[in-house]
Amino acid sequence: VYLSFQSLRQISQRTISTASRRQIQNRVPEKQKLFQEDNDLPVYLKGGVMDAVLYKVTVGLSVFG
Repeated sequence: VYLSFQSLRQISQRTISTASRRQIQNRVPEKQKLFQEDNDLPVYLKGGVMDAVLYKVTVGLSVFG
């Protein structure tokens, strides 16, 4: 039992220490520009094609449900 605890502890420490080294790119300013653009689209469709598909599926389920 002690050996399995030690190995689990080593794995968790290794995962935490390697995760902090990665550089995460901040994409918030890009998303802010996208959503603040004045292109006559409602905010729930500004995310792109996937937003449009999700919107249409939701409306379809609401109508047929």
